[in-house]
Order: sequence, then C-alpha cells, then structure tokens
Amino acid sequence: MKKHALLSLIFFLTLIAVWGMVPPTYGQEKAKQEGAGFTIARAVIGTGVEQGEPVGVAEAFPASTEKVYCFLEAKDIGQDTEVSFVWFHGQKEMLKIGLPLKKGPRWRTNASKNLRELKGDWKVEIRDGSGNLLKEVPFKVE
Repeated sequence: MKKHALLSLIFFLTLIAVWGMVPPTYGQEKAKQEGAGFTIARAVIGTGVEQGEPVGVAEAFPASTEKVYCFLEAKDIGQDTEVSFVWFHGQKEMLKIGLPLKKGPRWRTNASKNLRELKGDWKVEIRDGSGNLLKEVPFKVE
C-alpha cells in the first residue's frame, strides 16, 4: 500500500514539474517565442483597410486588383520597435517597407503594394528590426 502511494505521489509530482516547463506562449506566434518582444495576432492580405480593420481578405486575387494591403495586428509590445514588410513576387524582392510598432497592449499597421497585374505567387515576409523572419503571408494573383 505504501509503495502504491509513493508511486502515485512521484507520478503526480512529475506531472506538475512537466506542466510547469510548458512556456506560457505555447501556441502563440513565433514572434513572441523568438524574443521579438511582441506577438503577431493577425497578418492577412486584403484589398483595403477601413476603420482600422482589413477588408477584402483573401488568399487569391484577380489580376485586375490594383493594390493589396498586408495588415498586421501585434499584441503585447514590450517596447517601441520596427517591423519590415518585404514583398516578393516569386523569388524576386519587389518592395521593403519599415513601419513602427509602439509599446503597448495592441498596435495595428499595414503596408500596401501596387500589383501592376503581375500574376503568380506572392508573399509578404514580416521581419523584426534585426531582419529575422517572424511570419510569411502568401497569396496569389490569378
């Protein structure tokens, strides 16, 4: 009986120890886990931004779409910093835009790109101030 109780106690303490090692950011974006000082809550491509929210969000756009926007919502920003939106058509870098993120619980920003009817695979890489990749947002122009 004592052996069973001791084994149960050891099992219970092991569970507590393992549970305590799970980081509190488990399941959140890579940005927080890699020390960027914030969490990416949303990063989407759309046809506009109205009243601080993205509109026309999609993963594919017709070639007639003149301009698209990469919308970013960041949370838990520990200090003023900057993020870069790097636009790629295929493997070719087309545009790089640096924008600020201000310290606080939430910050939204966006960068736009004229597509010039360039069909194919596109992506926006969101990078921290040191150039580290935080998130990739792919989309197509058909």
